[in-house]
Amino acid sequence: MAVSTIPAADLRTFSEYLKGCKRILALLGAGISASSGLPTFRGVGGLWRSYDATDLATPEAFEANPDLVWQFYSYRRHMALKAQPNRAHYALAELARRNKDFVTLSQNVDGLSQRANHPLSQLRLLHGSLFTVKCTSFYCSYSRENEFADPIVPALAIPKNVPEPKPSTDDKTGEEASKSLYGTLGVSEGEELDISDDRVPLSPLSPDVLPHCPECKDGLLRPGVVWFGESLPSHTINLVDSWMKSGPIDLILVIGTSSRVYPAASYVDKARARGARVAVVNMDRNDVGSSGLNPGDWFFQGDAGAIVPEILKEVIGEI
Repeated sequence: MAVSTIPAADLRTFSEYLKGCKRILALLGAGISASSGLPTFRGVGGLWRSYDATDLATPEAFEANPDLVWQFYSYRRHMALKAQPNRAHYALAELARRNKDFVTLSQNVDGLSQRANHPLSQLRLLHGSLFTVKCTSFYCSYSRENEFADPIVPALAIPKNVPEPKPSTDDKTGEEASKSLYGTLGVSEGEELDISDDRVPLSPLSPDVLPHCPECKDGLLRPGVVWFGESLPSHTINLVDSWMKSGPIDLILVIGTSSRVYPAASYVDKARARGARVAVVNMDRNDVGSSGLNPGDWFFQGDAGAIVPEILKEVIGEI
């Protein structure tokens, strides 16, 4: 892994401040997963380049073509399981174990924080998880978390004639990780892949072979992610808001996200209103969110997988 250079003065002032912090919030975005070589949602690559990913991530798409949507999400699950949690995931998990007043709010659905053994009681998922499933029957409330079986049912196994996704181990941005996946299919960036191409056929699947609810025996299971047109989980938002209002906040860590999209963007301002200083870890110095940086805040530029363990080392030790 490439080592990101952290200015010594910034590291020293941050480390000293961190040692005195009690209540800490971390806001995570796709940049922390890019350090594991996992591409962003729109950069999922491969045969899915011929689809607009946003058209597959809706309740309407699932109702019309549950087999197509499940094949898309099965591919994403498989890709996420090919990737491994990086040192940033492990560092945040260790901080959570050492500090019960530390809460992580993740916008990621890839399961990497869970697989790094981040204490679940201190991990809040704003957009759900690829590894949660829930029943679509109106009369059934069944759901199951941390379902890491791959494939979830035999019919959703990656076809043998589709090359295995290979998360990048060298490139640290979502864009570069996506390129590595496009390359497995011999597709260059910007080139459209025709779905009729016989290298990557997609076969229709009968609803009978898709994941079904073990409780009601009738409803189809769906991925437990927040689709376009759906509300964010009110339970998660209420828990985080309640925690934020329960006392002063010392620090908010903004890792791998521009924090420009609401409601995620609002958490920086909310934390500041409770007294928090801000530390941003991002590849792009211009991506510090709509709130910008105040005097006394920190910006650490580079790969989250290298920087996060380093800036937390004074409290958590070596990772």
